[in-house]
Amino acid sequence: MSNDVVQVDIRGILPANSGCAIFIGNDSKVFVIQVEHNMGAVIGMFLRDTPKERPLTHDLISDVFKGFNITVDRIVITELRNSTYFARIFLEQKNEMARKIVEIDARPSDCLAIASAHKSPIYVRSNLFNQVEDMSEVLERINENGGTPE
Repeated sequence: MSNDVVQVDIRGILPANSGCAIFIGNDSKVFVIQVEHNMGAVIGMFLRDTPKERPLTHDLISDVFKGFNITVDRIVITELRNSTYFARIFLEQKNEMARKIVEIDARPSDCLAIASAHKSPIYVRSNLFNQVEDMSEVLERINENGGTPE
């Protein structure tokens, strides 16, 4: 993996009136991506390995991946344009003859859900990571207050 990306994890999920705040980062910085409420719930379910009564769309995608021997290599949050984050998912398919990697444009919320379901690494482009606002203190206060902003 090149130096132009920073590995991050999902550090927290906070429901809000307009959706969910997904706190993403590492020990040096945390930033927020806003997602729809149901996507925040789905990501949380995958992070907690919550059993589901029926398969969700991301479960269906995972089953298709399994059927074609595809693994989720990584996701990369690539840019912020007009207050919208963009991301790419990297899929790998191997067989006895070849190894193929496919890079696909996808919403960050879908990428985060799929990465959570597959326990795949999450990266952010370094230039994007350097420009986003550090929300580490906000997340720390939320955690100190038992999951509420204050």
